[in-house]
Amino acid sequence: MIVLGYNGFSRAAELYGSLYGHTPDSVDRHQLIGHDAAAALIVDGRLVAAVEEERLNRQKKTSAFPVNAIRWVLDEAGLTFDDVDRFAFGWNHSDAYAQALIGDVAGAPMAAEDKLRVLRTFGELYLGALGRGALIEDFTRHTGYALPDEKLVTVPHHRAHLACGRMFSGLGDTAFLINDGTAERDSTIMGEIRDGEVTVFDRFTVDANNSVAQLFGAITRYLGFVPNNDEYKVMGLAGFGPAPADNPLLGEIVTLEPDGRYSLRNPGRRGPDAYDQLLDKLFGGTDDNRHTFEHRVRVACAAQHMVETVTAHQLAALAEATALRHLVFEGGLALNCVNNTKLLEGSPFQRLEVSFGASDPGVSIGAAAHVAYREHRTVEPGNAPYTGPEYGTDAIREVLERHSAELTWEELPTRETVARTAELLARRAVVGWFQGRTEFGPRALGNRSILADPSCAEMKDIINERVKHREQFRPFAPIVLEEDAARVFALGKKRTSPYMTFVFPVRQEYVDTIAAATHVDATSRVQTVTDEGNPLLAGLLREFKARTGVPCLVNTSFNVAGEPIVCSPQDAVACFLGTDIDHLVIGDFVVSKRQ
Repeated sequence: MIVLGYNGFSRAAELYGSLYGHTPDSVDRHQLIGHDAAAALIVDGRLVAAVEEERLNRQKKTSAFPVNAIRWVLDEAGLTFDDVDRFAFGWNHSDAYAQALIGDVAGAPMAAEDKLRVLRTFGELYLGALGRGALIEDFTRHTGYALPDEKLVTVPHHRAHLACGRMFSGLGDTAFLINDGTAERDSTIMGEIRDGEVTVFDRFTVDANNSVAQLFGAITRYLGFVPNNDEYKVMGLAGFGPAPADNPLLGEIVTLEPDGRYSLRNPGRRGPDAYDQLLDKLFGGTDDNRHTFEHRVRVACAAQHMVETVTAHQLAALAEATALRHLVFEGGLALNCVNNTKLLEGSPFQRLEVSFGASDPGVSIGAAAHVAYREHRTVEPGNAPYTGPEYGTDAIREVLERHSAELTWEELPTRETVARTAELLARRAVVGWFQGRTEFGPRALGNRSILADPSCAEMKDIINERVKHREQFRPFAPIVLEEDAARVFALGKKRTSPYMTFVFPVRQEYVDTIAAATHVDATSRVQTVTDEGNPLLAGLLREFKARTGVPCLVNTSFNVAGEPIVCSPQDAVACFLGTDIDHLVIGDFVVSKRQ
């Protein structure tokens, strides 16, 4: 069976802009359904290709219909639209969903005119983007393929998240927690998988009106960042202060309830800034101090502590409801890697897995996997995030030659390329590293990365200012051989962290050794590397360690702030020329800038 999964609505940005004001230049530009558009292809239970649309159309977190991604995955597999048995879409705004929402509005304590306005807005959004008819029309308009109704499977959003995590966890029987900003009507579900059958424990489900992830997004906005995009900045800021002894968010806004549930206080206002006045009241925010570093850190610490408290409350209830001690955690909130480690260490669960597709890019993979599990029953566990385009020597050389007036390069055998790169890094050069297939998801995992020596403490400021053009407080992550990880980091129950979805304390004796990859609170968001998972990167780590005695490298995404991670050789060269990256290692070419 051939299943093509996808995510993205071509009219979402247009409609959210006209209906809610979420335009491309607004702070709320990512507050819409279908962001992180992508496509994935599963053939006979095996993932053969997946790529995010942003890597191809170069629009970060795009919600556009993923026409480029769809065409690429089919071309990569040598298939046509007619070859595909099912097209799996990672949302299910069914007729029943629409009927329920209409009923909710009709029964709400609102004036008739207000109800009609809400229904008119919803009707325009549903008929223009969300409904089944709109999906089929969207597909046909962009691809030229008349999608048969019987081939389209709309997969509930949380089920798509679950299937993605299930596929990459390698776990059989397992409990699960899916915690997202919003799905169709809910924000979080919990349950278990036994003998391949999924059971959702309905008593733990939390509706979208009480989404702690949405609240975290509102706080992100309050702090001057972009919601549904910059939440990791709030997580990073929280490292600069202690957890509050008395968190005003808990009790004043968030109330913990039985069965792992929770509810949010109605702020009494509508709109994306609905909580701003209440947050000012709780934290003493004024026009003078609202965007000072001290105020931001205080609010960020409370927000991070809130997420940790709420999700620990959920897991405590789940652990009582199931005897299983393995856990899959997916959804946007699962990208809070500081929380992930604390959840595992503070719970009875012995394994906790978070995939590289935990947030919405992964629903394209998950939608396809959901259908494959349902109709084919066997899905091959995935373990590598390198699912996107790769480029051969001829394609790379062609791009370099187009830029010969600006670049010089040397082509070397692969082994010598690794040795030369290690030499450059040991001399404290910043290196753009472009190898193999593009990785999937929001993290650069060693194929489209910027690498540097972590023993140089100043390297953090150099890369933030001269290369990434981003805030100075932002930390960088280390990559380390899996065999060295436990020596450098206190891993607790974890043994591996291949997707950079967990944060660990740096052992005291290595804090200075990897200073540029250690956050202010002496922790690091770690990626472990093996010869099986990424042999070239593992070889580079060994070569660098042999030269310097340093067991890690700084690894950050090969892009600048506001742009997607590079995908093609042209993207890489453009980023290289536009920043203070010292050298570009692309395939077996070691590239420098002409002086």
